[in-house]
Amino acid sequence: MSDLPNASGAYILLIDLDRPLALDIPTLGPATLPPGRYAYCGSARGPGGIRARVGRHLKPDKKPHWHIDRLTGPGRIVSASGYPDGHECTLFARLLSHPGVTVPVPGFGSTDCRRCASHLAAVPAGFAPP
Repeated sequence: MSDLPNASGAYILLIDLDRPLALDIPTLGPATLPPGRYAYCGSARGPGGIRARVGRHLKPDKKPHWHIDRLTGPGRIVSASGYPDGHECTLFARLLSHPGVTVPVPGFGSTDCRRCASHLAAVPAGFAPP
């Protein structure tokens, strides 16, 4: 985590779920994520940049604020990659270009985005960020 930049930009979290996870997000409706690996693309534009945002995601006892907070508690963050001056929509488009990458929950993490179907992808086991 200390190698993540404190600059503004975007990041990708890889999260492993060991068991099914029921999601009930009022704006998206109920959904269940099966066990597997997921990649979440997020942005960090506030104070402390990427390092601060990812650091918040790593805290075990945070109050849920973003959609991704529903995965970071029951799931295990296996890696975090930072992209200074990057944009989460560009990262997500790159993710979707890989074979076997799918959108498990339309609108997840992208309710304010008009470009992306989601900012959460189901990725094959062993997947590494671009």
